[in-house]
Amino acid sequence: MKEHAIIEVDNVSYRYEGENVLEHIHLTVPKGAFLGLVGPNGSGKSTLLKCILGILKPKDGQIRLFGIDSRKFKDWSKIGYVSQKANSFNSGFPATVFEVVAMGLVSKKGLFRFLNKTDKNKVKQAIANVGMSEFSARNIGELSGGQQQRVFIARALVSEPQLLILDEPTVGVDAGNVESFYSMLGDLNQNLGITLLLVTHDIGTITDKVTHIACLNKYLHFHGETEKFEEMKKDELSNFYGHHVQVLEHGHAHGRIQ
Repeated sequence: MKEHAIIEVDNVSYRYEGENVLEHIHLTVPKGAFLGLVGPNGSGKSTLLKCILGILKPKDGQIRLFGIDSRKFKDWSKIGYVSQKANSFNSGFPATVFEVVAMGLVSKKGLFRFLNKTDKNKVKQAIANVGMSEFSARNIGELSGGQQQRVFIARALVSEPQLLILDEPTVGVDAGNVESFYSMLGDLNQNLGITLLLVTHDIGTITDKVTHIACLNKYLHFHGETEKFEEMKKDELSNFYGHHVQVLEHGHAHGRIQ
């Protein structure tokens, strides 16, 4: 095990319908990192996440979580997972923000256990950590897509995971709120010390938030600190994405890929 590694992906390949969608992936996520996993559609990002979460079994290679072979890993409470914004979420679901976040304690408390004062404080703190305290009593169906996604993140946080995995969390988030959404994730990483693995297309928006970037397109084309990624040349990025890529400068002198 690499010292302080939360996730270790060692020479992992995955075959789907006779075709390799992941080939010889080596990836390490150190403790305290904020890793942005980027790549074009169909590049294998979701497949890699499912392998890490134990949903899929790699054809070759090994994945270790907190130093333990993922096939033997049992302490899933250490990992929080937030999927893409559930557009199929029932907006009429009769639950408040507080109640939805409290559901994140079910695995520890049991379905029919009442919350004690400590539990309630954990729920309140998780809601505060995503900036939704003023909406605590609001029905979840009354919130915008971005607000709902913050609530789902709070639900994952309430069990106090050490690793938080997010799969395209800004799907359904208004474009004007994406920047503040990623700032919130950056605060979770820096202030709470939570290790984050984020799958996203928003490369330009995240480069001043994440500490590391991994570029996946069947193979891992780049894996390293954000500063090294920003030194990549336009032709290297174009080769990675399979088409011409234009890098535009924006705030903090980081590039946006279009």
